[in-house]
Amino acid sequence: MLVRNIYDIRITVVATEVDALLLENNLIKRYKPRYNSMLKDDKSYPYLCITAEDYPRLLFTRNHHIKGQFFGPYPNQRILRELQDIIRQLFTYRTCERNLKVDGSHPADRPCMKHQIGLCQAPCVGLQSHDDYMATIENIRRILKGDFGEILDEMKSRMLTLANELRFEEADALKRKVHLLEEYQSRSTVVDANVRDVDVFNILSDDKYAYVNMMRIKNGSIIYSFSSEIKKQLDEGDAEILATIVPALHEQTQSTAQEAVLPIKVDDIPDEYIRQNVNPKGDRRKLLDLSLRNVAAYAQQCRHQRALVNPDEGTFSRRNEHLLERIQHTLNLPTLPVNIESFDNSNTQGAYPVAAMVRFTNGKPNRSEYRKFNIKTVEGPDDYASMAEVIYRRYKRLADDGKPMPDLLIVDGGRGQMEVARQVIQDELHLQIPIAGLAKDDRHRTSELLYGFPPAVVGMKPTDPLFHLLEQIQNEVHRFAITFHKDKRSRGTFRTQLTDIPGIGEKTARDLLLRFGSVKQIRNLTLADLQQAVGKVKGEAIFNFFQ
Repeated sequence: MLVRNIYDIRITVVATEVDALLLENNLIKRYKPRYNSMLKDDKSYPYLCITAEDYPRLLFTRNHHIKGQFFGPYPNQRILRELQDIIRQLFTYRTCERNLKVDGSHPADRPCMKHQIGLCQAPCVGLQSHDDYMATIENIRRILKGDFGEILDEMKSRMLTLANELRFEEADALKRKVHLLEEYQSRSTVVDANVRDVDVFNILSDDKYAYVNMMRIKNGSIIYSFSSEIKKQLDEGDAEILATIVPALHEQTQSTAQEAVLPIKVDDIPDEYIRQNVNPKGDRRKLLDLSLRNVAAYAQQCRHQRALVNPDEGTFSRRNEHLLERIQHTLNLPTLPVNIESFDNSNTQGAYPVAAMVRFTNGKPNRSEYRKFNIKTVEGPDDYASMAEVIYRRYKRLADDGKPMPDLLIVDGGRGQMEVARQVIQDELHLQIPIAGLAKDDRHRTSELLYGFPPAVVGMKPTDPLFHLLEQIQNEVHRFAITFHKDKRSRGTFRTQLTDIPGIGEKTARDLLLRFGSVKQIRNLTLADLQQAVGKVKGEAIFNFFQ
């Protein structure tokens, strides 16, 4: 039912799996999707809060109405509780609800049990100064912000010392705390309580297109993410594009934000944006980077869709480069196989023998470099001799014209075809072109890649993208060869009574049939009509033949 009712799919890129969980929680609570049964309640992930008091406390809370600085949220409550325990063991701070003031008045007569067990220095009775207490709170704030490199180094050093002293249980307990602190370092950038109501924009552009992303941040949460593709006009810069698209997106989303975070300065943005924050730092910098990741993912998706529609469009993608690098590494080629050529033969029991060559450049078909060959020196169905002829003609021509050779040659066939190609290229032409072979199974499907002399099978899974690329090359050259063979065969099998007349070829016969409709109509023509149609000599030959 869910799939049946899907209208559109949008993707938001985040940094970690935890971020994805937090964003999911935010979106489900906002939109109440019909097919989600979880996370629809009014509960949210908990926070840690440093209260806004003269002597602040550290609270575990889901309540945003408390005055103070919030950190989180934390999707894993166990980690949150143990983080509190770590901070408790590292620092001493008060947990009581007494109303402590800086004026020196002390509401308590004596310290509580927390002081006696070493968890509090009792500022309530004046045993700890306000400055000393606030220094402790500032260290806690640094940890919660992720600035605890020195603390981690101290804990790791202490852990190694305990291990050297064979105090393994204490070292293991410290190791667990170090792990929890390091895990906490990857805290979410999706939600930050300090970012209240902000619109974040970013742009990525190439020669033809620009891609823009907008993220709406409300009360520290991503509530909306939208990406759009714009076809660029002549000499149109990123600032001009943003000046056009930002007002449109502001109106479309009915944004109430008063701050716009942008990568560059933009003129003529909506007046509702009281502040334009250009290339910021801190939390807004993280959001701007996240927006860039979203727009980069969207741009890649758009380019991929265009490549599916038109394989010749687009530049050398990183995916194709990666596949070519894998071919180079797998076959130990001297250079990146930017240009790959492949040959295939086709005939019908030796009749109408042809061959074809395709070239793939940067992993894509380069159709302007495709070549067709009529077999000239081979009689009968001899694939090896046909392969030798066309390979010799192709690379002898390139060598004579001084043109560059391909980086890899792939022959459609197994060890026999590879050996024929090697004899021609290395022994006769004295060229150095790497040669590979693609063999097929009994069902005429690509089954294995061969390389080297003697040829050896290169292990590769059928689901490997590299295998798919090689299979595409083999299928393309086979298609091209078969199409050429069918065209030649169809022309060769055209036969009519007219082609039995000496001096009358296939083209003349076709023209006459198209003009007059049938051989019967042509037979009834006068000599003058025939000579007017095909000339004096041919017209006389046709007239004499039928008379």
